[in-house]
Amino acid sequence: MTQEIEIEFKNLLTEEEYLNLYNDLSFDSVELIEQTNYYFETDDFKLRQLGAALRIRRKKDSWTLTLKQPHPDGLLETHDVLNQEDVNQWMINRPVSAPYVQRQLRELGISLDELSYMGSLMTRRKERNYKNTTVVLDHSFYFEKSDYELELEAGSKETGLKVFRELLKEYHIPERKTDNKIKRFYNAKPQSD
Repeated sequence: MTQEIEIEFKNLLTEEEYLNLYNDLSFDSVELIEQTNYYFETDDFKLRQLGAALRIRRKKDSWTLTLKQPHPDGLLETHDVLNQEDVNQWMINRPVSAPYVQRQLRELGISLDELSYMGSLMTRRKERNYKNTTVVLDHSFYFEKSDYELELEAGSKETGLKVFRELLKEYHIPERKTDNKIKRFYNAKPQSD
């Protein structure tokens, strides 16, 4: 499947809140997933202006190019699987064909040759099932920063929001306006002269 709708809720956490959730929900018993996102954008930030984002994610030895676009129910994600040589070309600003993502980019009026590599964000992730949703704890590192985040993925907005708010209330965590990782990445990116 090359496209999916992602329904998720996010909240930044303090280190103490992160550790409370980690311990109380037994995250120590689930596998640690390390993943790195490599972000791409046009020089004039066309993707960001459209509310979209483009990344290559490395997870173990697999590489997936993903375009995220706004959708009424969450985010529309379009994927292409890449190999190591494809990734090498993308990293030196010579993007190779990725048919599904490329088709979506064309609809946005963006060609591959407009894209440039902007940097990376590494995440140490733990995830587990919780009340018919998936609860994710992330510790992310980018530039000279790190942050802690709770994500809750659900099959519907209604279920997700209900479980998300119950979880925050139970652990006395204030609901915080939380930008997605790519926005936090760009906000932290040092400005070049």
